[in-house]
Amino acid sequence: MGEIKKRWYVVRAVSGKEKKVKEYLDLEISRLKLGDYVDQVLIPTEKVFQMRNGKKVSKERAYLPGYVLIEAALVGEVSHVIKSIPNVIGFLGTEKGGDPVPMRLAEVNRILGKVDELSETEEEMKIPYVVGESVKVIDGPFNNFSGTIEEINEEKKKLKVMVKIFGRKNLLELSYMQVEKEI
Repeated sequence: MGEIKKRWYVVRAVSGKEKKVKEYLDLEISRLKLGDYVDQVLIPTEKVFQMRNGKKVSKERAYLPGYVLIEAALVGEVSHVIKSIPNVIGFLGTEKGGDPVPMRLAEVNRILGKVDELSETEEEMKIPYVVGESVKVIDGPFNNFSGTIEEINEEKKKLKVMVKIFGRKNLLELSYMQVEKEI
């Protein structure tokens, strides 16, 4: 038996359940001895830094919520096994009843590259805030207040945020670490 050609596929999962899907997939793959057909299951995550009680904490979060990447050869039962995992919605890019569509290599490299790049530049905080965006203050005296970004100072990593406090608008200068995007 020659080299089995594996491609990357995107599996859609219930958002917030990506880790469970990965754990389950890994278990099923080893239980059914499908290791020859499935190389890796990956959840694209990024490290995000936040201030919590005055301390800088990093947490990982999925930067493609609801998606799990899987490198596999979808032969025989493989795709059926993947689709039958709890919290899996199905493959991305499939028409009803059609075959799963593999990702283009460029996309895979971009996503995997982002993963590698993130692990390398974890200390360098690049936060893509934009003027006019709503943010919530998560640290300092104005914790839990929400406001709108008026100005961004990339060098100092500071934002000027217009916050309504007791009915009056106040312009606060906050660091990137003291706010998070409002979802």
